[in-house]
Amino acid sequence: MLAGLLFAIHDADDRPAMLTATLPFGGVTLIEYQARLLIAAGASQLVIMVARLTPELLGAINRIGKRGVAVDTVRTAAEAAAKLHPLARVLMLADGLTSTADTVAALAGEGGDALLVLPEDQTAAQYERVGGGMVWAGIARLDPRRLGELATMPRDYDVQSTLIRLASQARAVHVLLPRDAIRGGHGVGHSGTALEARGRTVMAAMVSGRSGWFERFVTAPLARLVIPLLVPGTVPVAAVAAGASAVGLLGLALVGYAQPVAGLLLTALGAIGLSLGGVLADLRDESVAQRWLHAAAGVLPALAVLLYGHAATDVHGDAAPLVLAIGLVLLGVLGERARGLAPRRLWWGSAPAYLSLVWLGSLLSSPMAGLSLATVYAGSTLAAAIERLRRQP
Repeated sequence: MLAGLLFAIHDADDRPAMLTATLPFGGVTLIEYQARLLIAAGASQLVIMVARLTPELLGAINRIGKRGVAVDTVRTAAEAAAKLHPLARVLMLADGLTSTADTVAALAGEGGDALLVLPEDQTAAQYERVGGGMVWAGIARLDPRRLGELATMPRDYDVQSTLIRLASQARAVHVLLPRDAIRGGHGVGHSGTALEARGRTVMAAMVSGRSGWFERFVTAPLARLVIPLLVPGTVPVAAVAAGASAVGLLGLALVGYAQPVAGLLLTALGAIGLSLGGVLADLRDESVAQRWLHAAAGVLPALAVLLYGHAATDVHGDAAPLVLAIGLVLLGVLGERARGLAPRRLWWGSAPAYLSLVWLGSLLSSPMAGLSLATVYAGSTLAAAIERLRRQP
């Protein structure tokens, strides 16, 4: 059993009388995002250490409770020890931590005490030293006995820092923070301004972290430009979806009216917008919207390719463009099915990647070249995905 331990104690450095845990992060509060990471790692119980219950914190705790996990608020280590199952593995996240699901999952497995660390010379002053030239990077797996040990100490001890000291004394394993984690938004701090910057980085990493070259080198840079407009909670997912859909539909109309260069480009931008809306919905736990937006981001390029193939057939009097377009869509769908939920390799294609090749062919006034190249690319991606499936035990 995995239990999560969170903290809502410190005030934000630049937001007087506001807890760091309740600062906005991607349309939710930071503690809601932390709870999301723990739930994704397999936590079935969350214990939140609080100093005071503000209206913002109470609202966040109520929303966390709707995610199907047990949530308890405590004020002391003794209360926390009483709430936790004696055989549970405790995964503790620092107050003010931002991270990614992969980084948290690295410490969620079986085992004894473990601390996520990084070299002291690579960090700022707010990180806690744990010896050996290392500092604690904000995530720890603890034996529940550590809370029992802390419960016997005076109540004025800092719970988070003391638990790290107790784990170190118990010879906790040091797990080095991956180099790309900080680039993905991992950090600890209590500045609202810094938190906003890390939030933009985390959302961009959610777009590109487990995807192919198009998402990493095209979608992610665009995400970094528009995420500051998407992150505030006042921008609903529905508005992002409506705007992206309007751009995509305009692109389809232009393709239908023999303007493929502009039409395919707008369709690709619409698909990217739908993908970004899906990331925002995922971050805000709007699972239904996330599924629909993800599906729409794949359907829109498929419709554009089919419409373009049909229009090219009418112009050239040859059915080959339409046949290639149908083949491209079928290979693309089969490739997505074969890939499943596993990470996409960097060179593998995706719906917007195939569409970009088709657009390149239209730019050169050669529909057959663009469709042929995209079809071969989709076939190669499908073959690689099937080969990976065959090698799995």
